[in-house]
Amino acid sequence: MPEGDTVHRAARRLHAALAGREVTRFEIRVPGSATADVRGELVHEVAAYGKHLLHRIGDSTLHSHLRMDGEWHTYRPGQRWRKPAFKARAIVGATGAPEPGWETVGFDLAMVEVLPTRDEDRVVGHLGPDPLSDGWDPVEAARRVSADTRAIHVALQDQRSVAGFGNEYASELLFLRGVHPERPATEVDVPALLDLGARTIRRNVDLPVRVFTGDSRRGFERWVYGREHRQCRRCGTPVRRGALGADPTRERVVYWCPRCQPA
Repeated sequence: MPEGDTVHRAARRLHAALAGREVTRFEIRVPGSATADVRGELVHEVAAYGKHLLHRIGDSTLHSHLRMDGEWHTYRPGQRWRKPAFKARAIVGATGAPEPGWETVGFDLAMVEVLPTRDEDRVVGHLGPDPLSDGWDPVEAARRVSADTRAIHVALQDQRSVAGFGNEYASELLFLRGVHPERPATEVDVPALLDLGARTIRRNVDLPVRVFTGDSRRGFERWVYGREHRQCRRCGTPVRRGALGADPTRERVVYWCPRCQPA
């Protein structure tokens, strides 16, 4: 599932392929930005903030969001794509001597828009501090989350308070802190929770597989996420599964151990 670490890894890969090169192919296959054309412009950088990707090209920014199924691939020119072309929502190709260059393709993107770079605040300005950004502000993030009267599992995923944590991180971090997912955020030691979260996501962004237990073997990476009815790795109690959300239309699956995370 794409969360902040996934998006920042994608940004690093895209930046390595495109930065400093001239755009030779640019196709946006969604209404609204389909006529945008930045061919001939220089790719300054590809950056991430929270779960948002920002290709900064010339005076423009290609903004995209992966949501649940989106992903960006990198190919050499002429290389066969690993997903069908009808799923492509954005294509950015760039060349630069002495290498042949790269073609990057965004598949199944939930959000794609080209806008002036000076207007980026319109698409990411509402986001809270990002633990993977240079400007990470743990005090401000804690202030925002601590003021939320909703369940901590919901509050932790509100990107307006802290950018980058999704459902998997929420379940795993709350287990590690021994916090029941339905406990109001106002009753949680939020600074300690966010400190753990920041350290965890910073470690995971450099790993090929997201790990919470310290064991990267397949099937051993998580404490509770995706492990309903299986024994808790700490106490042996069956892990439970439920649903929480800001409202009934935005519920997410939640996992917890009823003994390690008492209500």
